[in-house]
Amino acid sequence: MAHEEQVIKPLFAKGPSLGIRLLVFAVLSAVLMVVDARFETLKPLRSQMGLVLTPFYWLADVPVRVWDGATQQISSRSELMAENEKLKAEALLLQRRLQKLAALTEQNVRLRELLNSAALVDEEVLVGELIGVDPNPYTHRILIDKGEKDGVFLGQPVLDARGLMGQVVEIMPYTSRVLLLTDNTHSIPVQVNRNGLRAIAVGTGNPERLELRHVADTADIKEGDLLVSSGMGQRFPAGYPVATVKEVIHDSGQPFAIVRAVPTAALNRSRYLLLVFSDRRTPEQRANDSAEAQEAADREAEQARSGEPAADAPAQETN
Repeated sequence: MAHEEQVIKPLFAKGPSLGIRLLVFAVLSAVLMVVDARFETLKPLRSQMGLVLTPFYWLADVPVRVWDGATQQISSRSELMAENEKLKAEALLLQRRLQKLAALTEQNVRLRELLNSAALVDEEVLVGELIGVDPNPYTHRILIDKGEKDGVFLGQPVLDARGLMGQVVEIMPYTSRVLLLTDNTHSIPVQVNRNGLRAIAVGTGNPERLELRHVADTADIKEGDLLVSSGMGQRFPAGYPVATVKEVIHDSGQPFAIVRAVPTAALNRSRYLLLVFSDRRTPEQRANDSAEAQEAADREAEQARSGEPAADAPAQETN
């Protein structure tokens, strides 16, 4: 009977162990991360994956939209009427301010023409909506619902109703990723609105704080000063609010003061954003446009002078 017993062979050969397969996948993942970080090879694939994942972002945002709609439906009629009256009053105040701003804008245009400046007074903007936040706690990035199909470009400034938020760092067909000002890899040239003092504001990794680097200990900067974009880096348009100085620490033994500021934008709360399309002309184009504007102004001035009566002409002839 012992000789009649036969060993039954398995139908399928046993494959690699689970540990070996895990190691292979881990090595493959590490190689893909290194290639993605150092080379441009995987950018088209990432862009296409972003296009495929866009519906999932929208689906993930559906509960928030449903909740917002339900909250608005539950609001009582009296609360809506009170809010309506408040908004009407605010609209009247804003209209009054717009009337003043219109006059100031026209005055600014005339001054810029006199100064032979080709800078833009108003920038074109595009309204976008936040649809995702980077889960990495060490990276301050958000995902918005505007992409390459909407004309978004790399480095485009993004702001909310209170001030600058950051810039576009990655573009997909229908979505884009924005790097916020508070990311520890971000910096922006600013100036103190009170006296024009220039500095560099850098992110600290804290969503509620920026720091100014290399500010002299004797610099005229104090708590409460408003910091605005200086436009020196040719990336952010000048004059937009960036932060408010919260703390200035002077140390007599150090050449630089410690300056901490709070961003004016609601980085953790804003849902609707503005993408700014600033003047993207080259310096040569700006110079040509400026020269043409100067020639036109000279011609107009010459025509105005020629139309006036030449009262001194006889005196010049007798001489």
